Amino acid sequence: MAPMVRNPSMVYDDDIIVWATEQARLLREGQFAQLDIAHLIEEIEDVGKRERRELASRMAVLLAHLLKWQYQPARQSTSWQRTIKEQRNALALCIKETPSLKTSFDDSDWWAGVWSDAVARAAEETGLDVFPDTCAWSTAAILDSAWLPTN
Repeated sequence: MAPMVRNPSMVYDDDIIVWATEQARLLREGQFAQLDIAHLIEEIEDVGKRERRELASRMAVLLAHLLKWQYQPARQSTSWQRTIKEQRNALALCIKETPSLKTSFDDSDWWAGVWSDAVARAAEETGLDVFPDTCAWSTAAILDSAWLPTN
C-alpha cells in the first residue's frame, strides 16, 4: 500500500519541522516537482531576516549597556562590562559567519531602528530620559573591545 501523500502546505502549517525534513529529502532525491516552492522561498527569505534581526537585537543590547555605562557612571559594574563584552563577541561572530550582514552598518534606517530600541531599553532599565536622539559613536568604537564611553 502506497503511503498517503499530504498536501505540503498543510504539513507546513501543521508541523514545520516535518515539512522541512520532507523538503530536504525531496531536494536530496532530486524530486523537484514535489517541492513546496512557495514556502521554500518564504523560508529562505526568512533566514536572512532572522540573521538581520539577531544582529539588530544584539546591537541594541550593546548600545543600551553603553548608554547605561555613560549616563550612570556610579552604577558601572562588572556585570555591565560582561554584557558589553558578550554582545561585542556575539556581533563579531554574526559578522564572521555572515559577512554580508556588515552592510547593515551602512544603513541609516537600520541604525535609526536599532538606536531607538537601545534608547527605549536604556530608559526602561534606568528610568532616565536623557539619551540623545541619534548615536554619536562610530561603529568602530562601538565594536572596539577596548572602548567604553565617558560622560
